Amino acid sequence: MNNKPVDLILTGRYLLSMDKEETLIEQGGLAINDGTIIARGRAEEICSAYSAKQTIAEEHGLIMPGLVNTHTHAAMSCFRGLADDLPLMQWLQDYIFPVEATLSGEMVYSSTLLSLCEMIKSGTTTFCDMYLFAADVCRAVEQSGMRAWVGEVLYDFPSPNYGELANGFAYTEDLLAQYRNHELIQITLDPHAVYTCAPELLVRLGNMARDNDRLYHIHLAENSDEVNTCKERYGCSPVQHLEQLGLLGEHVVAAHCVMVTDDEIGLMAERGVKVAHCPESNMKLASGVAPVPKFIDQGVIVGIGTDGAASNNDVDMFGEMNTAAKLHKVTCMDPTAMDAVSTLHAGTMGGARVLGAEKMIGSLEVGKKADCIVIDLDQPHLTPLYNPVSHLVYAARGGDVLHSVINGQVVMEDRQLLTLDETAILRKIQEMAAVIGKQKNAG
Repeated sequence: MNNKPVDLILTGRYLLSMDKEETLIEQGGLAINDGTIIARGRAEEICSAYSAKQTIAEEHGLIMPGLVNTHTHAAMSCFRGLADDLPLMQWLQDYIFPVEATLSGEMVYSSTLLSLCEMIKSGTTTFCDMYLFAADVCRAVEQSGMRAWVGEVLYDFPSPNYGELANGFAYTEDLLAQYRNHELIQITLDPHAVYTCAPELLVRLGNMARDNDRLYHIHLAENSDEVNTCKERYGCSPVQHLEQLGLLGEHVVAAHCVMVTDDEIGLMAERGVKVAHCPESNMKLASGVAPVPKFIDQGVIVGIGTDGAASNNDVDMFGEMNTAAKLHKVTCMDPTAMDAVSTLHAGTMGGARVLGAEKMIGSLEVGKKADCIVIDLDQPHLTPLYNPVSHLVYAARGGDVLHSVINGQVVMEDRQLLTLDETAILRKIQEMAAVIGKQKNAG
């Protein structure tokens, strides 16, 4: 037999592609070579046509696209549980900003590695990160083999990373140059929010985003305090403020978008703004409920994000999808709102579209990058199985992920991380936490 050699073959009980046709193949499989899916179909046909250096055959497995986390702050894992049950502004100003002032690049690197462990083990293969010491975030991403959009957050006051704002622009320019052609990392332009960034800062970063064809990632209309502050300063809402500055456009990834009007939703749809929906953080901080069903009805592209582990308190996208689906049903008082198909789409292809990467990731199709996970269906809470999509949203957990493949590389096999030393990372974070806890108590 003249089987074509490939790097990897995956087979399982089901293959859920998340393509436009919502293709579900029983006893399905993928052939992967040089990081790309080169064949998809029945497992028997794949195995007869290709011979692989490695084959992962999971009798009870469901193969699906890796999840896309469209908004997080990975390094905030070191603050998990540090300050809970507080309003957003008090949480930020009295607890998070002061402790962030003590951060170093090495702390961010180690804390990012912790989040990457958690994300890989719970099914995320791509994430969009906004935080401090972005070069150290990138360093951790490179070690893990994950796919990421990463940016250095800029705001009016001095940063614990770059100091004065002028240095922040230079730091961002260096990141853009260093990662311009990287296979797995893209740099984003990240103003923190309208209440922490002067109009000049917002516009300058917007111009940088357009000039470099990069995403403009910002917290937007997260809660009523933000809206009121913006109206006091500029006489308009956060969405209107960005519109007046000429910043709303297809390159904008707006996180949260809780406090927006129907007219603003229409404007965002017209401008092509993308939304990163973070339901659990919005709930925990009592920010409110983003009008996601209206976004979707109006044609706004929506992805799902976990936000950081300091305000969630995890980065498990399966949990986030479960919450998103149920939250909108009860808010709309409509059990058909945010159905399983729409929710899973937001966690996969929707997230890819938010990042402008839908031609590369988000579904399992020939020619796309091989970013996929395998779920263990042989579980009490996943038995019986009548509808795989429904199970993935309402019953599956991050801990059900057995294997993870990113860009064709197996990064987790049988729940063992292959690119990261989980034991060493946990030990390092425990040491860091002892110091951070002392600083908090001393403050």
